[in-house]
Amino acid sequence: MGELASDNFLRAVNVYKGIPFATPPIGDLRWTAPTSPSNWTGVLNATSFGADCAQSYSALGLFSSGSEDISEDCLYMNIWAPANATSTSNLLVYVWIYGGRFEGGAGSVPTYDGSHLASKDIVVVNFNYRMGPFGFLAHPELDEESGHNASGNYGLLDQIQALAFVREEIAAFGGNGSHITVGGQSAGSASALDMMYSPLSSDKIVATIAESGARGPHDPETYGLATAHRSKAAVLAAGVSFLAEMNVTSIAELRNVSMADLLIYGNAADNVLTGTVFENSTEVTNPPAWRPVIDGYVLPYLYGESLSLNAHGDIPIFTGDNRGETSATTFTSLAAYQSVYEEILLGNLSASFFASYPATDAATAGNQSFAFWDDINRVSTWDWAQAWSGGGATQDVFLYYWTHAPPNQTAGAYHGSELWYVFGNLPTYYNYTWTAQDEFLQQQMGEYWVNFINTGDPNGRNLTSFPAASEVRQVMWLGDSTGASYLTNGTGRFDVIQEFFSQQIEF
Repeated sequence: MGELASDNFLRAVNVYKGIPFATPPIGDLRWTAPTSPSNWTGVLNATSFGADCAQSYSALGLFSSGSEDISEDCLYMNIWAPANATSTSNLLVYVWIYGGRFEGGAGSVPTYDGSHLASKDIVVVNFNYRMGPFGFLAHPELDEESGHNASGNYGLLDQIQALAFVREEIAAFGGNGSHITVGGQSAGSASALDMMYSPLSSDKIVATIAESGARGPHDPETYGLATAHRSKAAVLAAGVSFLAEMNVTSIAELRNVSMADLLIYGNAADNVLTGTVFENSTEVTNPPAWRPVIDGYVLPYLYGESLSLNAHGDIPIFTGDNRGETSATTFTSLAAYQSVYEEILLGNLSASFFASYPATDAATAGNQSFAFWDDINRVSTWDWAQAWSGGGATQDVFLYYWTHAPPNQTAGAYHGSELWYVFGNLPTYYNYTWTAQDEFLQQQMGEYWVNFINTGDPNGRNLTSFPAASEVRQVMWLGDSTGASYLTNGTGRFDVIQEFFSQQIEF
């Protein structure tokens, strides 16, 4: 590697920014697997973040670094380590993967600053990975070039390369390269799970934290998420069409197309709902076009298959969802509510649904629709855990449900809102008026997460008991209340959701 100059962000933590962990994937290396970087000479100035990877995703708040410095030369890593750590400290390592629908995001996003977690004697790592067409284009020519008859997962290969780099080099920062917990949120959650699913990386990690999160193999919400993998046939056909759209005839020509021209297509959606009961529904949306593919090499199986075959790392999993992530459909009338759900609920299920989620007017219809999809979030993660153990995995799954809305906003416990608390960054980066309750939750959430990173179990430090999913038909509620509580408020709702799942394809 070489010598590093750190950025002493907090007195107790050293921060190393912009460490190259792979050869820049530029020019002829666009759409190739990453390789180890060259050693540098002298001292690397590790006080500034590297460029964010190419993206046109204009995210707000926690997914955005606010940087206009984007480049294909972007495979850089950031490390937060206790200031007193030495090469013999052997500290546990937490590797974080950012979200953003595989279209945007960066390790430089302020929300992901690892200083506070690192002050708890953990080495925290994050990094950039290729996204959009740069990270997930597949094509028959690329299959042939690869030597593995596989293409389309360059973003995941960057993540796997980052893990390999950490295993080799993290001792220099005080970390134990044999004890890596990988975590992420949203598309980063999907990625963290993919690191567990992939035979190329499953032996490189000891636990996974997937925030919004693991979902049951028959949950139709997966249709619209970055979690939904693409089939090889579909992605290869899309790649051929993409070259035609770009008015080129070969991958060699496409490698000469500018970054800016490729980014015009960076936020494309994949129309997978045509021909399904959700085609005309707003309850489920289309996923991003650029996302991981079942290529037979990086990802051999759909995750339902992987669970049933026990073809994945058998490690502890910590996963959950947020109350504010639920679809908030509004209805102009009771009749509109009835029409929507009669269309997506097949057979006689709609009668059971309306009995379990009764509405009397447009307002209560909106509330009941929200309640249905909110229940689905909890039941779906619990179903994933049952499929995990049912397939033969032996390690525990711990499920949470985050309910607390940060102050000064109206989106509730929105997608990613738990991250302020988990990373311990409440007072640092955002114009919220934090309360004593927020400060308490920051301490509580951080302790649950640190416990899991340390032991593969969130319990300890005199915290409220956190049951494993194999022990109860419940989920751990965190936020406005703390404790194991219901998946659905009544067995009728649980039965409706299970019947609804039975009508869906397996992901």
